[in-house]
Amino acid sequence: MAGVAPLARSRRKSRDDKMSAYRQIVLASRPRGVPTSSDFRLEEGPIPVAERGQVLVRTLYLSLDPYMRGQMNAATPDPIEIGATMAGEVVAEILQSTHPAYRPGELVLAMTGWRTHAAIEASGLRRLDPGQTPVTTALGVLGMPGFAAYTGMKLIGQPKEGETVVVAAASGPVGSLVGQLAQLAGARAVGIAGGAEKCAYVRDELGFDAVVDRRAGGLPQALARACPDGIDVYFESVGGPVWQAVLPLLNRYARVPVCGLIGFYNGVPRSNRDMLPATMMTIVRRSLLVQGYINTEFVADHYADFLREVGALVASGRVRYREDIVEGLEAAPEAFIGMLSGRNFGKLLVRVG
Repeated sequence: MAGVAPLARSRRKSRDDKMSAYRQIVLASRPRGVPTSSDFRLEEGPIPVAERGQVLVRTLYLSLDPYMRGQMNAATPDPIEIGATMAGEVVAEILQSTHPAYRPGELVLAMTGWRTHAAIEASGLRRLDPGQTPVTTALGVLGMPGFAAYTGMKLIGQPKEGETVVVAAASGPVGSLVGQLAQLAGARAVGIAGGAEKCAYVRDELGFDAVVDRRAGGLPQALARACPDGIDVYFESVGGPVWQAVLPLLNRYARVPVCGLIGFYNGVPRSNRDMLPATMMTIVRRSLLVQGYINTEFVADHYADFLREVGALVASGRVRYREDIVEGLEAAPEAFIGMLSGRNFGKLLVRVG
């Protein structure tokens, strides 16, 4: 992804500038609407040292995800403070360990944020085996996005043979797995994606039964043609005009797992008409199940099953995935901004190491 905007730099004071090999991106200001490059700041400083029970890690890959936009707002349950490191999950290599369970050279999954190095508690790590699947999958199809798709479908959507499952953002890391899981359950998968290239990928490579281009105009009519028997499961992660097109097509007893609303993360557009009355009336009249969830609620009971089941599907090639990798920590802000408008194609990662 090209066109990275320059970031303001600041240097933390250090007693030894020769040690300044650590970089991080912090929240410089709270966005008003769509984030800009000025909302981020690149800082440098000495590499931290692992204290007792900690490990020092070097980031190899950073995951960029839509939920991070919500954390940039003050009015959120767990906001990122001004001047604090942008939050995020990474694949990292252990450089130094003071914990007996880990040794240098091992690869781990960790929540270190947008930074090149971190000294963290070993208790929050998950060891990765690069011999099983590529380590980048731990941030995508076999990571948080994949788990969101798995739990939303397994616990809420529960597609049945012959039903119609619709998913927005179908070329992304969550939506692509939702559709494939639907087909494995014997259901018909209909994807909604933005642009001809993404639609071709969803149809030809992922094998969805039908795909609708939300950018081509006439979304409600096109979706109705793709779903002649209505919609039994709609996996919601977008909202806005997509929800307006889906709502009239939902069948009686349809299930709607809601894992996100990226269409509203930058604020509710003025053009978005109030859908609450129509939504609530449809929920009542058609006995709909609409359930929001955060996938961390299900980790203890279902994460091991997810890794075993979906891991085997990925390893065998029965589940396909796509990654969009940009180079360098400095590219993260512009890549993140682009993701919020759908510029990425597949799971968005930053190669840091």
